[in-house]
Amino acid sequence: MVKPSIKTTKPKKVIKKRKPKKVSSFKWIFLIILIIILSFIAYLFTSVTSPKIVYIPQGSVFKSIAHLQAEGVDVYKADAIILRLLGKPQQGWVDLKNEKHTRIEFLYRLTTAKAATHEVRLIPGETTTVFLDQLSQQLSLDSKKLHALYKESEKISEGMFVPDTYSIPKEIDEEQIIKFLLERSTQKQKELSIKLTGSYDEEKWLHIVTLASVIQKEAASVADMPMVSSVIQNRLAKNMRLQMDGTLNYGKYSHQKVTAARIRSDETSYNTYKHRGLPEFPICNVSKEALLAALHPKQTDFLYFVRGKDGEHIYSSYFSTHHKNIVNATK
Repeated sequence: MVKPSIKTTKPKKVIKKRKPKKVSSFKWIFLIILIIILSFIAYLFTSVTSPKIVYIPQGSVFKSIAHLQAEGVDVYKADAIILRLLGKPQQGWVDLKNEKHTRIEFLYRLTTAKAATHEVRLIPGETTTVFLDQLSQQLSLDSKKLHALYKESEKISEGMFVPDTYSIPKEIDEEQIIKFLLERSTQKQKELSIKLTGSYDEEKWLHIVTLASVIQKEAASVADMPMVSSVIQNRLAKNMRLQMDGTLNYGKYSHQKVTAARIRSDETSYNTYKHRGLPEFPICNVSKEALLAALHPKQTDFLYFVRGKDGEHIYSSYFSTHHKNIVNATK
C-alpha cells in the first residue's frame, strides 16, 4: 500500500518594514538649529571698532550700514537686519562713548545714543575763508589746519559749501568736519543741479555757481537777483568787463570795502575791472535763489546799476543815464 506523500512547507519569513529613523532626523535638525543659534550668538559678541563719534545719514538701515562700511567700520548687510529688529538708528552724529564694542552693543547704541551738538550756520554769500575762521572760533579748532585740510581735499577754492545750518558734534576734529561738510555739500550740489537743470555736469555746474556767486554778492535782495543776473549776462554777451565791486569781496576780503587802490593793485581773475568775463572760480557760497537767478535772468537790455539812497538798485541801459543815477545817489 502506497502511503500518500505529505508535503512539508517551510513557514514564510515575515519581513518587517523598518520604520524611518525619526529620532535620528530630529536629532540632526536640532543640531543644525543649535549650531545656527550658537553661531548667531557668537556673531553678536564679535568685536566692532569704530570712531567714538559716527555720522548716520538719513535713510534706511541698509543705507546707514553702507555708510558705516564706507567709513571703514566692520559691519555687514546682516547687521542691517539686526539693527531693524533693535529699533530705528539715530540720525546725525551719534556719540558711542567708546571705540570698541561687541557687535550687539554697537548696534544697540546706534539706536539710543546721540552726540551733543553745536548749531553752525553758513550764511549765503559768505566766503569759505571766513566760514572756516568762524568754525575754528565756535568749535575751538585749529584755523590753519582747517584751511590746509580744505585745500588738500577740494581743488576749487570757493563756492563748494552749501549754505545751511549744520549740527556739528562738540568732539569733532578738523579732519572730520572738513570731510563731513564737503560730503554733505557735494551731494547737495548734485541734487540741486539735477533739480534745476535736469542733469549734473561738474564743469557746467561750476560755471553756474560762479555766475550765481557774483549775483549773490551784488544783489540788494533776493527779489533783486534776477535783475542783477540780467545785467551781468547782458554785459558778458557784449564782451564788456563786469566792473563789479562784489567780485573783489572774495576770501578774506569778504566784508572789506573795495577801494580805488585795491582795484589798481589786485591782479587776480576776481578783479573784473581789469579782466573780462567771470572770475575763474566762485567768489562765495551761494543760495538756491542765486542759482535760480543765474539760470532765469530777467529779460532786459540793462547794462548798468547803482545802489540808490533807499538801498535798492537803479538800472539803466546807457552810460549817460547811469552817470546821472550815480550823481543823484551820492547827493
